[in-house]
Amino acid sequence: MRRNRTKRHIAMLLTTIIAASGLPGERPALAAENPALQTIALAGADGAKQATRPFSLLGISWADPEKPAEGTFRVRTRRMGSTRWTPWQTLEADADSGGSTDPLWVGPSDAVEARIDGGGTQPGLRLNLINPDTPTTLSRRTPGSRTEETALPTRPVPRMVTRAGWGANESIVRAAPEYTGPVQVFFVHHTATGNDYSCADSAAIVRGIQAYQVRTKGWDDIGYNFLVDKCGTIFEGRGGGVGRNVLGAHTLGFNTDASAIAVIGTYDSVGVSPAVRTAIATVAAYKLGAAGNPPNGRVVYTSGGSNLYPVGEKATLYRISGHRDAGRTDCPGDALYRQLPQIRAIAGAAPAGLRLLHVTGAIQYGPLLYTRGLIRPLWNVATPSALIARFEVWVDGRLTLAAPGTHRTAALRLSPGGHTVAVRALHLSGRTSMVTTRVVSDPNAPTFTAGPDVALRPGPLDGSVPIRLGWRASDVNGLSAVSLLRPTAVNLGITARSRNGTIRPAVPTTFTVRAADRAGNAVSASVTRTPVVLSEAVARRTGSWRTLRDPAYLGGVALGSTAGGSAATWTFTGRSAALAVGRGAFSGRVRIFVDGDDAGVVDLGSPHTVYRQAVWSRYWSGSAQHTIRVRVEGTPGRPGVILDGLVYLK
Repeated sequence: MRRNRTKRHIAMLLTTIIAASGLPGERPALAAENPALQTIALAGADGAKQATRPFSLLGISWADPEKPAEGTFRVRTRRMGSTRWTPWQTLEADADSGGSTDPLWVGPSDAVEARIDGGGTQPGLRLNLINPDTPTTLSRRTPGSRTEETALPTRPVPRMVTRAGWGANESIVRAAPEYTGPVQVFFVHHTATGNDYSCADSAAIVRGIQAYQVRTKGWDDIGYNFLVDKCGTIFEGRGGGVGRNVLGAHTLGFNTDASAIAVIGTYDSVGVSPAVRTAIATVAAYKLGAAGNPPNGRVVYTSGGSNLYPVGEKATLYRISGHRDAGRTDCPGDALYRQLPQIRAIAGAAPAGLRLLHVTGAIQYGPLLYTRGLIRPLWNVATPSALIARFEVWVDGRLTLAAPGTHRTAALRLSPGGHTVAVRALHLSGRTSMVTTRVVSDPNAPTFTAGPDVALRPGPLDGSVPIRLGWRASDVNGLSAVSLLRPTAVNLGITARSRNGTIRPAVPTTFTVRAADRAGNAVSASVTRTPVVLSEAVARRTGSWRTLRDPAYLGGVALGSTAGGSAATWTFTGRSAALAVGRGAFSGRVRIFVDGDDAGVVDLGSPHTVYRQAVWSRYWSGSAQHTIRVRVEGTPGRPGVILDGLVYLK
């Protein structure tokens, strides 16, 4: 915490040099030889040397805690294992916090020199040296006096190093924690301990601050609720439970219904990194949002008494404020203070960039998604996970499930029908963002309302038999594809109902058709048919017929007649039939009877002479015995007909 210094110039110089006994870098042997706190009186200006043991953090205090600092306090230290001294450094002292300077982290050291310019008259001046790595003794507090651990709140706790993690010395804690009301304001401090530290030393610095504030200032525990180092690592501060509203000792007159974080270091001229800004915003949103208070809002707070706001005076503060907003101090440093609007924006923003990347288990078809029931939405958000309280998945306006803020997917099953599925991101601040999509759940496969089946059709019979494959598939939510799988793979499309093709005679051929709906449900159906060619020789004949021989005919033989009323009859068991003929310019007409019923006249006339032609066909839905009789009509001028046999499917 950068403090205002008392700007008094008194022509007085007090110099005290305190050097370690033994050789520089001498390793202490026992804990007793390395006390956690060494206190050196600064009375007198004779420069006498006194022995010290290793230390890493120091500060100067005086007897009257109500009296502000007099003069400027400067120190320099000697690093352990070295003979060189550091440059002189100024200790910061707050105008609203008398009795001591802020602590300064100097790293492992074994000697110190202190000087006071323009002051030194305060009674009880002493130099306090802290060794945070001194092994702690067992706590003197009885088990009954320890704060009972509570279950973590449903809201996620920001990731941080716990007190056990940074090695809090519970044996020096003077009293059980006290609690206050919901957090109305969150204060940002800096520790003013300097920036010349490695983040590997952060835990030791926090231990040093705890020791200094308890042993030197006489506080019950470390004053800050949270701390964060320059790398963005958050540390639990005062004990009592991260999720509870622990009364801290951080901002004079403004500790009630408040919480605070201190950034380790000094931030007068240089600001904090984006990682630190996010860390501060995360903790602020966590504490303020728990009470439903917007982190980027303001609050009217009644002062408990500070050097800026007397007791009972109302102060209008940002929900996230700097220490200087409540007291006469430079804390948290000019540079960090200028960054508070950015921190408020991060802490108080709604989740940004929320979007659905994909819905596993669903298929996009036009503006809608279709699923068989089980879906797994995959989403993303630009806001860091640490700032997300949770994600929620809503179906038709009802909360269906919730996922932690670190998750980006969740599985759920939808009932049949159309639904509105929404993913809602909840910020620690309480603000939300939502993205929605329409999903149709269809667990049922399409159905074939007809077929597939095969029928003979007109066409050439030159080594193959012309057929027509027919089918009819439907789905309540629409088809996405219909395809032929056997005897060859073909995309049939979703609007077609038939397809022409050929198959080999006397060879069983299987056709498999697959229909898929928009949700990915599919059904397949198969049919196997064998074409059989009945020659004219097996037909029962009446009237006048003659045998025609030519390689162009099926089997090299056909029947010819010019006599009206002559007939040929075939009887077979099957489900489709076609008449095979030869055709030419002088071919006449024939009348066809199916199972005794007149099926009409077929004109065999053709401008070109063609052989092995199927000119008429008939289809039945089931296999049965049928009779086909062909009668010559005796067409005037072209009475002749050529019958080349009958083809049927079985």
